[in-house]
Amino acid sequence: MRIAIGADHGGFHLKTEIADFLKKSGHDVADLGAHSEEPSDYPDFARAVAKTLRAGKADRGILICGSGVGASVAANKFHGIRAAVCHDTFSARQGVEDDDMNVLCLGARIIGPELARELVRTFLAALFSGEERHRRRLAKVAAIEQEQR
Repeated sequence: MRIAIGADHGGFHLKTEIADFLKKSGHDVADLGAHSEEPSDYPDFARAVAKTLRAGKADRGILICGSGVGASVAANKFHGIRAAVCHDTFSARQGVEDDDMNVLCLGARIIGPELARELVRTFLAALFSGEERHRRRLAKVAAIEQEQR
């Protein structure tokens, strides 16, 4: 799978670990920064991941900041992006199965690397169910996006 990953300075170390894990797992990884611990702004990386997904250059995205919240808020401003903070495997799986979530957001100051790897595994293994009720709800979300354009 093609994965776009980005993080601000608060998520830099966890992003590096997750990117290495993904590569070792056979995924094609686009590391969109940050590339150091220098202070940086999560919206820049949310933009980079969202643009990569929207251009069809990645199948899923992962964003990491201190809490995961800022990255999620910023990513969800982009048309077609469905991002959520998940710090448990149920949400990481259900977010994809029911809501067709395409960006997993993690808080590097909230969870450790082992849980992060498990969340990433769960997120990437999950598939959208395509059930009518979920398609109907996502159509309503898409309508909201269109109203805002």
